[in-house]
Amino acid sequence: MKHLVIVLSLFLISSVAVNAQKYFTKTGHISFYSDTPIEKIEGHNKSSSCVLDLATGKMEFGALVKGFQFEKALMQEHFNENYMESNKFPKATFKGQIDNYKDIVPTKNGKVNVKVSGKLTIHGVTKDVTTDGVVTVNNGKIDADAQFNVLVADYGITVPSLVKDQIAKSVKVKVDVTLEALK
Repeated sequence: MKHLVIVLSLFLISSVAVNAQKYFTKTGHISFYSDTPIEKIEGHNKSSSCVLDLATGKMEFGALVKGFQFEKALMQEHFNENYMESNKFPKATFKGQIDNYKDIVPTKNGKVNVKVSGKLTIHGVTKDVTTDGVVTVNNGKIDADAQFNVLVADYGITVPSLVKDQIAKSVKVKVDVTLEALK
C-alpha cells in the first residue's frame, strides 16, 4: 500500500509538471492586410485559439474564418461568401513547431527570437510555412508574435477579374497571442 501511495504521488507530481509546460489562449489576435493602390483591406480575428507545449515546441492555432471583422460590412460579406467560402471552409489552422523551443524558459522573463515551421491550412489547402517570430516571457505569461506573407493563389482563393486590382496577390498575416499556463 505504501508503494502505491508513493507511485501515485510521483504520477501526480509529474502530471502537474507536464501540464505546466502547456500554454493556451482563446483570445489570440490574427490579422491580415491587403494593400493595393486602389484599396486597403484589413481583417481582424480576436478569438483565435492557440496551444503551445514548451516540452516539445509544438504549437497549434485555430481561427474561425467568420470571426474576422472588417471596417466595412460589405468587405466582410465578400470575404466570407466570395473568397474564403467560409460555410464550406469554416476554419483556418496552423500546426507546427518552434525549432529552438528549448531557449524559452517559462520562469525567466525575456525575449527569444524563434523560428517556426509547420502546416498552414486555409480554404481547404495545406501548405508548408516557415517564419521568424518573437516569444516574450513576462511573469508566467507567454506572448508570441509573428508575421508572414500568404500568396492568395497558393490557397485556391480566386479573385474575380473585375476586382483583381483591388486585392493584393500577397497578403500580410500578423499573429499576436498571449498564452497562460494550462491548468
